[in-house]
Parts: sequence; C-alpha cells; structure tokens
Amino acid sequence: MTASIPPREESPLGSTPALVLVAHGSRDPRALSTVRALMARVRELRPGLPVHLGHIELNEPRLQDTLTQLGPGEAVLVPLLLARGYHVKQDIPEMAAESRARTRVAPPLGPHPLLVETLYDRLVEAGWRTRMDDRTRRASAVVLAAAGSRDPESRLDTTRTAHLLAARLGVPVIPAYASAATPTVPEAIRALRARGHHRVAVASCFTAPGRFATQCAEQAPWIASAPLGAHPAMTRLILHRYDQTLATNGGVISLRGAGNCATSPHAPALAPKPHPANA
Repeated sequence: MTASIPPREESPLGSTPALVLVAHGSRDPRALSTVRALMARVRELRPGLPVHLGHIELNEPRLQDTLTQLGPGEAVLVPLLLARGYHVKQDIPEMAAESRARTRVAPPLGPHPLLVETLYDRLVEAGWRTRMDDRTRRASAVVLAAAGSRDPESRLDTTRTAHLLAARLGVPVIPAYASAATPTVPEAIRALRARGHHRVAVASCFTAPGRFATQCAEQAPWIASAPLGAHPAMTRLILHRYDQTLATNGGVISLRGAGNCATSPHAPALAPKPHPANA
C-alpha cells in the first residue's frame, strides 16, 4: 500500500517554508538517534528542503529554541505524534504562537495508510506470517499498543488506525494504551484470548524507542514489533503532512504580536485538556 507525495507547495514569496519535525522527547537515548535518522531520510527524499528538529520536552534541541533560530522565517511544524491530543492541540500551537516564526502546524501522522504500511512491515519483521491457513488466522490477533491520552479524539484516531491495520492483516486488532486510557495492553491480550485468539502479537504504535514502547513489548505473549522508526513510509508520510498543510492552509499563521495563534488545518479550536502522562 503506497501513497504518492503531492508536489511541493511554494510560499507566497516564492521561498520554501522550513519543515520542523516536532518530537516528544525521551530519556531513552535510542529515541534521539531514531528521530535524527528519520530527519536524515526526509532530507534525502526532499533535497533542498530546510529540515529542523525540535522537542517538546526531555531532549535538545527544544522546539522553542529551534523556532527562535528560524527568526521571522516560515515553517511547517510536523508533529511526530500518531494521534490528536494535548501536545498536538495545545503545547505545539502555544509554543509556535510565542515565536517570531510564521508557522503552520500539520496534523499528527495518524491515522493514515502510510502509518499502517509501517506497522505492517514492522510486524512482518518481527515474525508475522504474510500467509496463513484458516486455522492459524482464526487463532491470530494483534494488540495495537499506543501511548494513550485522556483526549477522546486521540482514542478515535488510534481506533481508526487499528481498523485500518485489521483490514490489512485480516485479523482482529484491538487498540490498547500504556497510560491515561483503557484498555491496557494486558487487558487487551486477555480479551483476545477469551475470544479464542491464542497467537496475539503486539504492534508498537510508537515513533521511537522509549519507556512505553519497551513496557508494551515486554507484555507481548508472542511477538512484538519494533517502533516505527525511520521506515521509508514514515518519511513519505512526514512529507505528505508538510505538503498537505501548505496546500490546505494558504494563510500564514502564528505571527507574534498579530493576535493569531498557530493551528492545524484539521484540528478543532484549542481548549484546555488534561495533560497525559509523558512517554
């Protein structure tokens, strides 16, 4: 399953807005190396596009510092997050609004067929059979392990990703969460076993390694896939969100002092939300 990348959209002044990858941040050193590898692949796929990195917390560079370095330049902020939630709807737009940069904020990476393509490939790498007889298929199922959020729209997005993955695999897929939402991964595994599914895999719906991804993988009764990482489909998805945001939101947003705040073209109006547990 593939999706084409639309032609790059030029800014009104003819210059190319920078792409800023917005990562959550993690104390796991593998997370930073993974995000840097993903950034390198984006640069390879779109030569000449200015690509920068900023973290919400825990790692350097921080998003505020990256935006400060951009000065009054234009940028599209692409969250390396897989569903809507507090960071996408509150933290990132607020940080963007406080900077001098003229910014647009893209939607999160999920749900999207390219995300599902990555999840599928990671499961196959972990040992998922691409061909099964009927008996094996009836016994198989997947838990889609995600970070979790109290925001109901986050759960809707993760559930949609689970439905898309189920259609790709041809087996049941239940979303489960590491924090802030239910069911938990162990609860989802028990529910599937109660339905007669004895081959339960855990699909890691995390951009990079970290505490939550490790904990969820350790709970797998069978195989657990690796985090999404610098998969080629993730690179295409990032560029798709960048191009999509330029194409669907022609006006420059978030110019400090102009009374505007950064918004995603697909996000609802900002409203205070309970802050989810950190990854």
